[in-house]
Amino acid sequence: MAISSTYVKCFAYFLLISLFSGAFSQTTKKFKSKYGRDDLDLTPAPPDYSQIKYWIAHPDVEDMADLVPGKGELKEYQETAEADVFFIYPTIYTKKQHKDHPWFADVNDEKLNKEIATSTIKYQATVFNASAKVYAPLYRQAHIGVYYAENLPLKVEALDFAYQDVKKAFQYYLDNWNNGRPIIIASHSQGTNHAVTLLRDFFESKALMNQLVAAYIIGMPLDKGTFSYIPPCEDPKDTSCWLTWNTYARDYYPPNHDFWYGDALNVNPLSWKTDTTYVSWGENRGGLLKNYKKIRPGIADGQNIDGMLWINKLRFFWSFLINWDRYHVVDYNLFYMNIRDNVEERVTRYLEENKD
Repeated sequence: MAISSTYVKCFAYFLLISLFSGAFSQTTKKFKSKYGRDDLDLTPAPPDYSQIKYWIAHPDVEDMADLVPGKGELKEYQETAEADVFFIYPTIYTKKQHKDHPWFADVNDEKLNKEIATSTIKYQATVFNASAKVYAPLYRQAHIGVYYAENLPLKVEALDFAYQDVKKAFQYYLDNWNNGRPIIIASHSQGTNHAVTLLRDFFESKALMNQLVAAYIIGMPLDKGTFSYIPPCEDPKDTSCWLTWNTYARDYYPPNHDFWYGDALNVNPLSWKTDTTYVSWGENRGGLLKNYKKIRPGIADGQNIDGMLWINKLRFFWSFLINWDRYHVVDYNLFYMNIRDNVEERVTRYLEENKD
């Protein structure tokens, strides 16, 4: 009996859910909201960063940031790490807007916090735990609908409101836990919007720049001139620099590509270079799908093209059924081991260059 194309599409859809849903929960679907700019005044209670419960990851408590993938071949070394990472997670507030605070997540929402912990903290923030103590504050993130709203003031004001929490959390971290230690700034998607502002506010032309190991600010198109005094990373061991990438299927150009990516910087996480040299699957040391115990070497290749990271078909069983154009939700997952190793390289180089 012939299998219909509809059946194949449905099977592929459920395969994608089973493979990636645990790894990430962000949606890429368009969103329409009945709420407007006037509803920005409806906000949940602010977090108190002196209370550990408002840190979704913190080195002094057991949390998802302590996990390592695989079957015991990796270890986390936060207890002895000589650097810190301040991680700003992406948009996880993607479902129905709460009527009491439609545009902002509630940091006391236990269900949402569990989703944050088991997605972005588990599959993204843990990449840093071999080389750095992981700090990740809960913040009143803007709802995903902000990114689809046509009202520009709504976008700007909502993201600025969310950033104020991030800023307060970082200041609390500096005042109470940093003690002059090297810092990595890391983020994804909405988190990267906030990380850019944070780097401008705290690092550019300021003394704290001397403590910056690197900024892994992934998942948003960023122009080469995003920063005036923080240079792009051009080499695997560069320090005091920033890097990003945005993963798409080969030959795919997103809408308004020239506007968003025309002057965008992109670093290939398989070579840590900004050039357009193609890097094959063999250089991929391992990525993650939903099964956290299985590290998959050679899952993705990569090439910087026109401000994007283009990849060919993923390499794993059943991958022929996956026909994504946009791999935004797995920007970290697909290159997990390469990122983990590179963080160690940059921290080692930083410590060598800054010996007392």
